[in-house]
Amino acid sequence: MKALLALEDGRTFPCRSFTGPGEVSGEVVFNTSMTGYQEILTDPSYFGQMVTMTYPMIGSYGVCPEDMESDRIQARAIIVREYVDYPSNWRSTGTLADFLKKEGVLGVEALDTRALTRHIRNRGAMGAVISTIDLDPATLVAKAKKVAPIVGCDLVQNVTTRFPYFWRDNRPVHVAKNAVLDPSIWRFGQEKKRVAALDFGIKYNIIRSLEAAGCEVLVLPASTESGIIKALEPDGIFLSNGPGDPESLSYAVETIREILGFKPMFGICLGMQLMGLAMGAKTHKIKFGHRGGNQPVKNFATNRVEITAQNHGFAVDIDTLGDKGGVMTHINLNESSLEGMKNESLKIFSVQYHPEASPGPHDAAYLFNQFAAMMDK
Repeated sequence: MKALLALEDGRTFPCRSFTGPGEVSGEVVFNTSMTGYQEILTDPSYFGQMVTMTYPMIGSYGVCPEDMESDRIQARAIIVREYVDYPSNWRSTGTLADFLKKEGVLGVEALDTRALTRHIRNRGAMGAVISTIDLDPATLVAKAKKVAPIVGCDLVQNVTTRFPYFWRDNRPVHVAKNAVLDPSIWRFGQEKKRVAALDFGIKYNIIRSLEAAGCEVLVLPASTESGIIKALEPDGIFLSNGPGDPESLSYAVETIREILGFKPMFGICLGMQLMGLAMGAKTHKIKFGHRGGNQPVKNFATNRVEITAQNHGFAVDIDTLGDKGGVMTHINLNESSLEGMKNESLKIFSVQYHPEASPGPHDAAYLFNQFAAMMDK
């Protein structure tokens, strides 16, 4: 089925749908990972975006329920060079096309993903429309120009949990919204580190990684107030990843500011950006973002280079960090953006990349044990 992708700057790319008819809009971005398309599609950080996979053949190992990073597909579309409809993988329970069709998400192929990626690298991530219904370039470009920019948008409210939940038997177990949240809610008492995780779009593998480090995790809605967090008496606080512009989340920044120094705190991706804003630093949108499983980051503590998985379009401004008590711990070796920071007096640290990456490199998995050790002190 013929389709057309149109960008807000007027560039168009012919393609074809492998999921049936449809029309969808959003910010178009690219990911350089060779595998992990199911995890990418279900990562809440991609909410509102259409993802271009730079690896040319996608779909060869199908999909598997165990590889979900949330309860549904979050991306609005997937763009590939060549779709493989006959998966070969003992874990596979279905095809990527069927997975997309079931959730009403558009998938297109036969598009020059190399040209599209080069264009985004040169011009930046931008609004786009993909359609099998309207194939007129002029009208489709006009629609793309009307796509709302992500800057200034609070997308977290579209992905955060509505009810607190624990992670039991590899799935969420919700706590009643009107339940009294107090220290008695923790199942394991002092047997495990009690972590209150603010959900801005948390990936399931982050929860699994925290549990593997000896933590019991209670996931809380993004709008949870500081008083409730303190009343729970956690051993540590975790700030999750998520979509959108961190500066639009004033309620989260205020809550984090009120609990800085209360307990050890660890943030990932959007969590790092919100921590930076709470400390008084500033954030900015990156031209085309960092998305992939092969990003080099230098760790100043070890003087070693770690290969990391990343997915973010915003970053904390290095120049605004130093006078706010923050210390840079990691830097991106591709373009020198801030990848990690800490404040030892407040017992807080964060990274911009994803140490829980699955599939992906394991170079940074030690950070979860580092967080657990911090809660012992």
